[in-house]
Amino acid sequence: MKPTCIVGVLFFAAMFAIPLKAEEILFQDEFSGDLSRWVVEQTPSGKTRVINGELDIDDAPGEHDKGGCTVWFKEKISGPVRITYDATMIQRGGPNDRISDLNCFWMASDPKNPEDLFVGSKERSGNFKKYDPLRTYYVGYGANENATTRFRRYPRPRDDKALKPEYDLTEAKFMNVPNKTLKIELVADGRKIQFLRDGELIFTYDDPEPYREGWFGFRTTRSHIRFDNFKVTRVPTDGAKK
Repeated sequence: MKPTCIVGVLFFAAMFAIPLKAEEILFQDEFSGDLSRWVVEQTPSGKTRVINGELDIDDAPGEHDKGGCTVWFKEKISGPVRITYDATMIQRGGPNDRISDLNCFWMASDPKNPEDLFVGSKERSGNFKKYDPLRTYYVGYGANENATTRFRRYPRPRDDKALKPEYDLTEAKFMNVPNKTLKIELVADGRKIQFLRDGELIFTYDDPEPYREGWFGFRTTRSHIRFDNFKVTRVPTDGAKK
């Protein structure tokens, strides 16, 4: 085929190309108001507030607890979805500026109360062990004093301590950096479960029995983090995924 013909074919294809389908926005919160769309589960010594248009979690240990905070989005989310938000670990000389545990739950539900995650809020109260019974995906990003980054599927099997290497990262490039804003992205698209940071795929998991609906939650302990630009969008599907 002559070059002029090739150009003509490409031009014709471009003219009639099917545009990419934009993702539908299901929910979003830029934290310009209050926390009425969120449920805070936190041990008594910590504080969670909206400050200057950002969700500010300043979590502290108490006299009788180790600290801990989960901030749940109130709306139940059904897949296939993409969840994105900005997160900044604060280090400015504050007592809780520990730079650890930029964590999250997604597609979470309580087997005892599958239609209402918040029946157990008071009992959990930010205590991490109380979340073990949940059905959920979880990432502990820069956890354990900013030494590990792990993906888990709860409830955890008994042999879960022997994590596969690809779900148990210890390299410095996968840890938190003080005062740097990261773009976090979570995917629940049928069997495809993913966690991305600044567009880089960190974890991908092929779940033969995926959690298709549930709640999202920011999670940390004894750290100071600010979140912004929370958004949930529908992932376009061709109907072929199971």
